[in-house]
Amino acid sequence: MKVLVVHNRYVEPGGEDEVFEAETALLESRGHAVLRYEEDNDRIAEMGRLEVARRTLWSRESRRSLEDLLLRERPDVAHFHNTFPLVSPAAYWAAAAANVPVVQTLHNYRLMCANAQLFRDGGPCEECVGRLAPWPGILYGCYRGDRAASAVVAGMLGLHRALGTWARRVDRYLTLTRFARDKMVEGGFPAERIRVKPNFLPVDPGPGEGRGGYALYVGRLSPEKGIGTLVEAWERLDPPVPLQVVGQGSEAPAVEALAARRPEVRMRGRLPRDEVAALMRDALVLVVPSRWYEGFPLVVVEALAAGLPVIASDLGSLTEVVRPGETGWRVPAGDPAALAAAVARAAADPTALIPMRRAAREDFKERYTAERGYTALMEIYREVARNGRVLERTEAVR
Repeated sequence: MKVLVVHNRYVEPGGEDEVFEAETALLESRGHAVLRYEEDNDRIAEMGRLEVARRTLWSRESRRSLEDLLLRERPDVAHFHNTFPLVSPAAYWAAAAANVPVVQTLHNYRLMCANAQLFRDGGPCEECVGRLAPWPGILYGCYRGDRAASAVVAGMLGLHRALGTWARRVDRYLTLTRFARDKMVEGGFPAERIRVKPNFLPVDPGPGEGRGGYALYVGRLSPEKGIGTLVEAWERLDPPVPLQVVGQGSEAPAVEALAARRPEVRMRGRLPRDEVAALMRDALVLVVPSRWYEGFPLVVVEALAAGLPVIASDLGSLTEVVRPGETGWRVPAGDPAALAAAVARAAADPTALIPMRRAAREDFKERYTAERGYTALMEIYREVARNGRVLERTEAVR
């Protein structure tokens, strides 16, 4: 197949950027012709607010350049990852004009929520789910605490719901978990067009034995990730349990302050992937104290590949990927006492984690390898190529 892959990169690279790169490389490694269309949010710094707002609502530039590319190259499928804000949903209309079927991976809840996380005031918020226009997001300033910017995002969502973009211009939506699928259906998205395809790891890092004796956190240091819960939990642990924290973000000062008070806590900042993999192989447990409906954190897949048990919040998609007592534990979100108790239990008897490590590794091999990811992706591509706009285009040519 010839596949066009579209992605609007973030200023702060994250999981979506990694998935975009991994899937593109996977397709290329299997011999497919891959075309890339990319925008980069670093460019926003060069634009005025009105220009960014216009492009968020409808980017004439993306529509025009993508349509030219699609008509010239005639790919079998156009696979979108992120269009916010510079690509914009106008890109789907370019694909429709060229009779190329569209697959959209939903890495988050952007198509229903101004901040893409269904998160407000420290916990899940669903006030905009199912609304024609997500006006509560404007009221609460859900996009970066800025009501004007939130109004632009809400306007984009309302405009494209009214235009029928979500209902008529996307052939298949891909969610990472069943939870996310059900939430999108609640929000009014067509259930028959949504498929569940979890993330995968492009390279198997291999399992470890957990001999380092420490707990590990890897990810963005931000409120929705439960960093406050993590800090409070470690303040409660007695005897102390070593903790290594990998990542950057707005909550970094809170972690640094904890490390200054508790010598067993080490702040590592951002690390290369191979160093993170090594830390996972030696860690006792991975801690994922999120307070929002996570999409499907790649860090959890990486932990399972390393045979690393996971202590995660009992919330949203995490309930599907962590099996209590088998591959880890689940604790109530925002409950530092429960998190501390789970960590203490794991640290008290490391030998009890050996069966969990084996089960975690088996989960990875059964569900999240590159081969599994490739098979699932090709099934979806063939489905839209057979039933979607490619067939219409072929018949039209004949």
